[in-house]
Amino acid sequence: MMTDSTETLTHTLVDLENRRIVQANLTVADGKIGRIDILRELSLSEASGTPCVLPGFVDAHVHVESSMLTPAQFARMAVRHGTVATVSDPHEIANVLGIAGIEFMLESARAVPLKIHFGAPSCVPATAFESAGACLDASAVAALLARPDIHYLTEVMNFPGLLAGDADLAAKVSAARLLGKPIDGHAPGLRGAEAARYFSSGPTTDHECTTLDEALDKIAEGAHILIREGSAARNFDALHPLLRSHPARCMFCSDDKHPDELLVGHIDRLVARAVALGHDLFDVLDVACVNPVKHYGLNVGMLRIGDPADFIEIADLASFRVLRTWIDGNLVAENGTTLFDVPTSRPINRFECRPQPIEAFAIAASALPANVIVARCGQIVTGRMSALLTARDGLAVASIERDLLKIAVVNRYNPDAPPAVAFIHGFGLRRGAIASSVAHDSHNIIAVGVNDLDLMNAINAVLAERGGLSAVDGGRRAVLPLPVAGLMSDLSGETVSTQYQLLDTMAREMGCTLRAPFMTLSFMALLVIPELKLSDLGLFDADAFRPVGLYD
Repeated sequence: MMTDSTETLTHTLVDLENRRIVQANLTVADGKIGRIDILRELSLSEASGTPCVLPGFVDAHVHVESSMLTPAQFARMAVRHGTVATVSDPHEIANVLGIAGIEFMLESARAVPLKIHFGAPSCVPATAFESAGACLDASAVAALLARPDIHYLTEVMNFPGLLAGDADLAAKVSAARLLGKPIDGHAPGLRGAEAARYFSSGPTTDHECTTLDEALDKIAEGAHILIREGSAARNFDALHPLLRSHPARCMFCSDDKHPDELLVGHIDRLVARAVALGHDLFDVLDVACVNPVKHYGLNVGMLRIGDPADFIEIADLASFRVLRTWIDGNLVAENGTTLFDVPTSRPINRFECRPQPIEAFAIAASALPANVIVARCGQIVTGRMSALLTARDGLAVASIERDLLKIAVVNRYNPDAPPAVAFIHGFGLRRGAIASSVAHDSHNIIAVGVNDLDLMNAINAVLAERGGLSAVDGGRRAVLPLPVAGLMSDLSGETVSTQYQLLDTMAREMGCTLRAPFMTLSFMALLVIPELKLSDLGLFDADAFRPVGLYD
């Protein structure tokens, strides 16, 4: 702990501002960098293999809720990997609980040293074609943006609405521009003239690029590209060439990260991968440590005199294994151990649906081909195919042989609403069903299964806990309760990770071929991501931005 005293330490220091490595005496006083006295400059080879001090890492776009941990518990894990700050969109909990959910996130974050910078959600609900638990109109968003603890307007996902001149969405963007607060973009696949219109209207970033050409097009239109590597969407391999061609226009982000992966690493792993690929050390560290601070105007130190003392010590410049993390001069993590306590969170939730009967999942057979969602491993975008469904006793049923499984979404906010049911290809389940109340962005209950009985039992297992993840294989059942808004647990990251890994293993034993079954499942209801998705109101064509029928 160094906040209330002055301490001078001799380190090998990575000076990003001057793009050099030096041996220096680093003095920290009252939580800030007081002095940096250079002893000598070092070559990269001289510094190789030795511990170094550098600015802490920043996740430039993350939904903390997707870790299934409260902000305080998320912080406890992230600081071990050298993360000192995040740019966080609370729209997951806002879709469930509105302003009360955002207040919960702010309260939890204030209890820990990690600098979590929340924004005002721009799209609650994400679209008009789904049922959410709350609605934040332009006046509510403007009031949030006026607060000093709200730092930006979060991803403008309804890009068709913005392009079409939606008045409410335009007012939210105008409120952010008037206050000089950054506006995050979200425009998967948008190119050409429409991309130019979108980015000229206010959004400044995009984290949805899946190809290098798409990213280069958006950079040409003025966008900053967030290179995303989450638990479901993994775009680093496609986009890392930008670190060589446009490092000043890039940042790293995870977007959505499950606790088992957060236990292993965070932005530190992207840095190590990028340097191993031969990208310039200083460019990579600017992307990880500096660019987000400058773009969002964060009160995060960059290891300069007068800055907040937010820095890390790593084992070497190849592994980037984090030895120690300081935030505001306080040592918050050392050798994989977090050095601060996490208080218990107050419960907050909204769960109003009733157990579902098996009849609710029946679908009439048809001689017409059905519209089928195609799930893709490592992506949150989906495909679309037409298929004649297997019929039995006048009903359309799943076909394990063709990997045509049933998918259902149950409205958690209206106990009288019937489930929406369709078919999906790509999950590979041979037995049972999996279900989740984490279903972006409205967070109704979503499930995939090989038969109606297991589908019903998986959904009802989630309902019984008022939120969570479940896997059902006949008489075998496993559940991870998520009592905080049906999205998060207040238990430690280690505990949640262990429970999640048991579910993940069970899903694989049941035949699922996806790398992240539950994370992928959670995005099958995200209507603003192409191509075909399912909300509680039915199938939705994200490209045409309109509902479609099962047999249309």
